[in-house]
Amino acid sequence: MKNYDTQYMKITDTGEIATVTFNRPEKLNAINEDLITELEEVIDELERNSSSRVVILTGAGDKSFAAGGDIKRIQQMTAEEGERFVYQGQRVLNRIEYSKKIMIAAINGYAFGGGLEIALACDLRVASSNSVLGLPEACVGLFPAWGGTQRLARLIGTGRAKELIYTGDKISADRAWQIGLVNHVVDSEQLQQKCGEIARKILKNSPISVVQAKKAINHGTEVSFEKGLFIEAEAWMVCFQTDDRVEGLNAFLENRPPVYLGK
Repeated sequence: MKNYDTQYMKITDTGEIATVTFNRPEKLNAINEDLITELEEVIDELERNSSSRVVILTGAGDKSFAAGGDIKRIQQMTAEEGERFVYQGQRVLNRIEYSKKIMIAAINGYAFGGGLEIALACDLRVASSNSVLGLPEACVGLFPAWGGTQRLARLIGTGRAKELIYTGDKISADRAWQIGLVNHVVDSEQLQQKCGEIARKILKNSPISVVQAKKAINHGTEVSFEKGLFIEAEAWMVCFQTDDRVEGLNAFLENRPPVYLGK
């Protein structure tokens, strides 16, 4: 197991599941330039040097996943700094969305603004029952621009996305589940356990299959249906030519658990 800390992050890496914890609890894990820079560096490190296939993102403490951007710092930004901040955030969240790792957001409390946008960039979202979610940027003269307008609309539909963004309303975890914003809602003490259960189910499957399915979903939903089918078929053929495909089919026919080697 590899554990290490940065200024605003705690990282635990078992070699199968890595957990990245935003560690600024005194500010409800609010996001400033240093935190988003560290997040990018941690993702780079995990991509290059970690064998873990699943990454769980969560927040320190029991109150907040990430309570959005650091308002005091954003208020002080120049136009040039603001431009750098928005493009940096978009770049980092794209890294999360298109990573070969499967990203799970363990939402433990507040997930507002940029915090919710980070969760939206993840593959799956699991929320504790006391969580509150929202994109309240319009209330302070801005709007979610780290992919929030795009990802939220694709996830829950344009009508619901527009209402949440235009009003800045904050919603409960149960309401978030009802509209498809989160995959599961559990008691707070079960949050990490539930994320671990999901991660272990993913780890039982062929790593190539999971990565190619992620590629087909992410890229296929950005193009026409016909082009999406082509992306899907090409990704399927990548799987078809692997040893994992042979092992998986043989294991099924032999009524035994498969042993996938990722090749």
